[in-house]
Amino acid sequence: MSAQDGTAGRDRRRGGGRSGGARGGGPHEDRRDAAGRQRHRGRSGAGRHRTAQAPSQRTRQADPARLTAYRVVRAVHAEDAYANLVLPRRIREARLDRRDAGFATELAYGTLRGLGLYDAVLARCVDRPLDAIDAPVLDALRLGAHQLLHMRVPAHAALDATVALVRAEIGAGPSGFVNAVLRRVSERPLEDWLADVAPEDGGDAARAVRHSHPAWIVRALRQALAGHPSTAGAEDRDAELEALLAADNAAPVVNLVGLPVPGGAEALQAAIDDGAEPGPLAPGSALHHGGDAGRLAGLREGVLRVQDVGSQLTARALAAVETRAGDADGRWLDLCAGPGGKAALLAALAAERGATVLANEVAPHRAELVRSALAGVPETAWQVRTGDGRTIADDAPAGGFGRILVDAPCTGLGALRRRPESRWRRTPADLAELTGLQAELLDAAVGVLAPGGVLAYVTCSPHVAETIVQVQDLARRHPELEQLDAAAALQDVALADLGLTAPEGTDPVTAYTAQLWPHRHGTDAMFLALFRAPID
Repeated sequence: MSAQDGTAGRDRRRGGGRSGGARGGGPHEDRRDAAGRQRHRGRSGAGRHRTAQAPSQRTRQADPARLTAYRVVRAVHAEDAYANLVLPRRIREARLDRRDAGFATELAYGTLRGLGLYDAVLARCVDRPLDAIDAPVLDALRLGAHQLLHMRVPAHAALDATVALVRAEIGAGPSGFVNAVLRRVSERPLEDWLADVAPEDGGDAARAVRHSHPAWIVRALRQALAGHPSTAGAEDRDAELEALLAADNAAPVVNLVGLPVPGGAEALQAAIDDGAEPGPLAPGSALHHGGDAGRLAGLREGVLRVQDVGSQLTARALAAVETRAGDADGRWLDLCAGPGGKAALLAALAAERGATVLANEVAPHRAELVRSALAGVPETAWQVRTGDGRTIADDAPAGGFGRILVDAPCTGLGALRRRPESRWRRTPADLAELTGLQAELLDAAVGVLAPGGVLAYVTCSPHVAETIVQVQDLARRHPELEQLDAAAALQDVALADLGLTAPEGTDPVTAYTAQLWPHRHGTDAMFLALFRAPID
């Protein structure tokens, strides 16, 4: 059973069921008190692994960093939460210092990224399906497996700390089981486990296990690399795919942008003085390596933002490209603005030119996030509309908008390193609904685009159905639009060579698109296409 298939079932049973037994053992009787804690020591079926310590000396408290990571993983699986939203809050609540915040981040994100691989390993170490194990216990096992197989944590420390976490958070009963299973995991190094659990053919099915991606995503990424012009000519496509999958699993650096508003440059310099590095790709950016960026004063003031540099470049490209919209160029639209990162940068760039941005978001709670994101930008430069982007014509100004950003809802396959749980939540079935919505939003945007105005279509996904095919379909539906060279527009605002030139012979519609890549640019896999409306 895949991690994706099993998570919902496990969480439905998280209040009961068996913790299971180590490989070769019998069932573990479940006796819980009124609080749901195991009251007995239990039987692992693999023999007891006793320590030299007396019971009174054994660690029964979870260390704060591991506890923080565990609670983030539980929130993701039990509440469908997003790790990137839950983790910063949990770190602040636990008052973790920089070192512990970094440890908690790697433990939580690494566990979520590696879910498929760790479940495959754990399945070898127990004698029943993983969905027969209580969900909280299984998440603790995954945390332990990540420490043992992918972190430089001594085996005894990973075992003792994970068992202590189980005692503190779940109860004494499952601790023996967790101890026995993780000891089995620790008996073999990662490469030995990979040789055991990955298919022997070395193909994409093996890559899916080795790099802990669902097989359908591996196939989709291979097709994307072959379909986008900057990567289509790669000499070794297997190596290119391997590099992309590895980049998805690398811990991402926090990208910062100092908004071009009063105090923005100073806040960015303060972050650099605190240890951040000036960003090599985008102006006004920096790379922050110091754990929780929420401690930076500029973020609290709203003039410094956490935003992937790929997103920064796409917003800057739209703001810089030439329009022929006349007075309408003073009116900009962000049609799908939540949670507000691009809207904040766009509004700051608009404010420099005396323009205004209408930031539209369909979900009221996300519209509030947009307002918060825009707090550091002068209020004269922006407004927020809460409504379906497909009905934007109802509130469009006469003459339309001179610049429109359609950062459409998508599968998010370009941000798997930053949203580690999303690879297990998405399915191929999502594509039909998402691509239909993307097309409808694009048509709505064309309907309010001013004559001579520019439309930017952006997705955080390289999937060909959401990028190249979507752009080809838009060009067929609206042949009046002039497609602009998005690769050139991105290069114009970048500080370094992006290497986006399309090889000769690429069809014109595809050649004018631009695709960034984690393994080539260190960004999310952002896609950009630009169109300009004809002048009446």
